[in-house]
Amino acid sequence: MSVNSNVLSPSLSRLHAAAAAEQSARGYADTLREILQQPQTWQGTAARLATDESLALMQALLASRPAHIVFTGSGSSVYVGECLAPVLQAALGIPCLAIPAGTLLTSRRGVLPPGRGLLVSIARSGDSPESTGVVDQVLAAEPGYTHLALTCNAQGKLATRYRDEPRMHVQLLDERTNDRSLVMTSSFTNLLLAGTALRHAAAGGADARHADAAAAVAHAVFARHGDALEAVAQQPLSASVYLGSGAALGAAREAALKMLEMSGGAVRVLSETFLGLRHGPMSWLGDDCSVVAFLSGEPSVRGYEYDLLRELTRKGLGLTRVVVGEAIPADVLGEGGVAIELPGFYALEEAQQLMVHVVVGQLLAFFRCLALGQRPDAPSQGVLTRVVESFVIHAEGSA
Repeated sequence: MSVNSNVLSPSLSRLHAAAAAEQSARGYADTLREILQQPQTWQGTAARLATDESLALMQALLASRPAHIVFTGSGSSVYVGECLAPVLQAALGIPCLAIPAGTLLTSRRGVLPPGRGLLVSIARSGDSPESTGVVDQVLAAEPGYTHLALTCNAQGKLATRYRDEPRMHVQLLDERTNDRSLVMTSSFTNLLLAGTALRHAAAGGADARHADAAAAVAHAVFARHGDALEAVAQQPLSASVYLGSGAALGAAREAALKMLEMSGGAVRVLSETFLGLRHGPMSWLGDDCSVVAFLSGEPSVRGYEYDLLRELTRKGLGLTRVVVGEAIPADVLGEGGVAIELPGFYALEEAQQLMVHVVVGQLLAFFRCLALGQRPDAPSQGVLTRVVESFVIHAEGSA
């Protein structure tokens, strides 16, 4: 999928316009393409969710009257669930929670709500050991659960292993969202968008154009704010704090993970709520630490967030600040802070605001990786792999 360099900031345009051989040599071709393709892939995912087949699936799942919805996955995938759970609980009136797949494998009896439920497994590849390990365990031990897999890989185990299992249903995304880079970028935001199909099914169906506004806002990030984010990433920061309230904490956790992964661990990260930062973690903000603040779309919540940011200014905490939102007051930026000002942002659905927040975090991590002389497509010098290596799934009760 091509991107027009003319609608990118100079920093992004320069990188995008470089010859394929140069992009490959510097190790950023896949990651940059996958970040920049997100607006178009969101529109494709929205169209896919608006089909009669997808609508019928989501309505059937809701018609089973789950007493609770549990989102699971590993790493970035469970952060998708952390973004979705508050949004869908508010919309559907059904208790929703996100539980890491590893926690379900080791502690299912203590964390999985008993009875009738819907388990939503979220995965880019669907080939991580936990992906099928959790489904196998819950299918065997929890007959009241129906299963939905959201995945980007039609050939993955999560999509193929359960074709004869009537309790398992699969929503596949476009293969283009199955990121080739080590880090999840377009896969994350498209999986998040796909999860909102349950909300739209309850309301009668999704409009194929319902991601258009979010795509336009993301294009504005690429066109207007790439240079500022690159400048922040080139500062001597060795730590970064990411802040979000409610569902945006999931976005903050994902953005923090992107910085950790793409810096190869060179940048220490912390994710926290705005109000939670005061309870100890504020002491972590040194003069080598950036603060990335994802502002809420709710005015009353933003009041708490503004207060916290002004407190950081009074106390002189942090190296620099990046604040993402709309109509951002100048006095919450601190000295030399950057406002990612996005007109129309608060008119987006909450989940789509989170998608844009994550895009900002992806760009910041991408530019920091390049500033450190690392390769965004494969950072960490082999420590991490695109799919977690296979490990033994121990049967319950085994030693």
